[in-house]
Amino acid sequence: MTDLTALTATQLLDGYRKGDFSPLDATRAMLERAERIQPEVNAFVRLTADEALARAGESAERWRRGEPAGLLDGVPVTVKDILLLRGSPTLRGSKTVADKGHWQEDAPSVARLRAHGAVFLGKTTTPEFGWKGVTDSPLSGVTRNPVDPTRTAGGSSGGAAAAVALGAGPLALGTDGGGSVRIPAAFCGIFALKPTYGRVPLYPASAFGTLAHVGPMTRDAADAALLLDVIGAPDSRDWSALPPAPGPFGAALSGGVRGLRVAYSPSLGGQVAVRPAVAAAVRRAVERLAGLGAYVEETDPDFTDPVDAFHTLWFTGAARVTQHLGPHQRELLDPGLREICGVGARMSALDYLAAVDLRMELGRRMGRFHDSYDLLLTPTLPITAFEAGAEVPKGSGHRRWTGWTPFTYPFNLTQQPAATVPVGTDGDGLPIGLQIVAARHRDELVLRAAHALYEAGIARLTPCGS
Repeated sequence: MTDLTALTATQLLDGYRKGDFSPLDATRAMLERAERIQPEVNAFVRLTADEALARAGESAERWRRGEPAGLLDGVPVTVKDILLLRGSPTLRGSKTVADKGHWQEDAPSVARLRAHGAVFLGKTTTPEFGWKGVTDSPLSGVTRNPVDPTRTAGGSSGGAAAAVALGAGPLALGTDGGGSVRIPAAFCGIFALKPTYGRVPLYPASAFGTLAHVGPMTRDAADAALLLDVIGAPDSRDWSALPPAPGPFGAALSGGVRGLRVAYSPSLGGQVAVRPAVAAAVRRAVERLAGLGAYVEETDPDFTDPVDAFHTLWFTGAARVTQHLGPHQRELLDPGLREICGVGARMSALDYLAAVDLRMELGRRMGRFHDSYDLLLTPTLPITAFEAGAEVPKGSGHRRWTGWTPFTYPFNLTQQPAATVPVGTDGDGLPIGLQIVAARHRDELVLRAAHALYEAGIARLTPCGS
């Protein structure tokens, strides 16, 4: 019998259409998988089994009548516990958020999924307020890597990545303010896309401002395009949301990479020390992309590490989100978060505006860079997953998570679309990701290149235990 937990959303929909199985079958299988993996990896803060089964039953009846409600009718999906899900508390990984209340509103992306008949399995884990690149919090504990539970799943959408990798739903909603869908996807061996800022509307607005994106986390690029077609529509609650895309993202997948101008930057001009196994796997994937007809040139974008500007924007955002807390509540915070909030609170408006100036200059440089190149390829991360429960690898010398994520946060500053694709493993079997970046509003190019890698067998889901 088909293992329904191993199927993509596209394959599930095909099975529903043919009558091979129903949304109830898929939902039951994925809820069972979620319950089985939870004690070891801690991917969920809450499963919404009763609601999921009820929605799956309604979907099954629609499919029986040949009247599906939307593009994702009956497909199980998870929602990061940063995003509002009607009827379920959104505690954002924090003991300082009260779970009492009616919780009667959906985030824009969740509302779109609901309208298209998706089945919500539950809420996935996040570090407190999504503040760091690994997933642990005082509220929900440590989320672990599905390949090796002694390692981190990455973050801040770590629960979402672990759930997708282990078959607890083929689709997940994550958020990304400095790499938070790409980091855990790379560590867990799945696909994730940070779309152009505004492509997926966000409400309530993030305290991290226009660094914060909502993005799909999936088993492959085709599923991500399908999910983006659903969630990438404007919502009146987000004044910065983009107008509808000119056409379906799924329709753009088949273009291939022949003739695309591709820049390959293995280390951002020597600024990043990349582990040899990571560098080798990424280079092999880039060479295969050239073999598919892309014009690849090894070159670097013209910028120095913007980490100080990113810290200014990030730390002040953290200070803002916790500004209302009293002394007792502050004692409940993750110590690392409490520390950066203190730093952020001491920064001035001039510090903030200086960071904005640097951000605008970085955006200008990348805009000019993409006049010459359609895509930029880099490693997603210079390392593979390290020990669970730590913000930085032991002995690394890094003070904060940004020390080991230098390829991700620059493209939050510039608001460009950026995806991670699994392209191999290291000697310990830990996944390695390739990052694909395009100019703003060229999300379809990122998805198209990623899909070509999957079609050619270069990218593939990393096998995980179940």
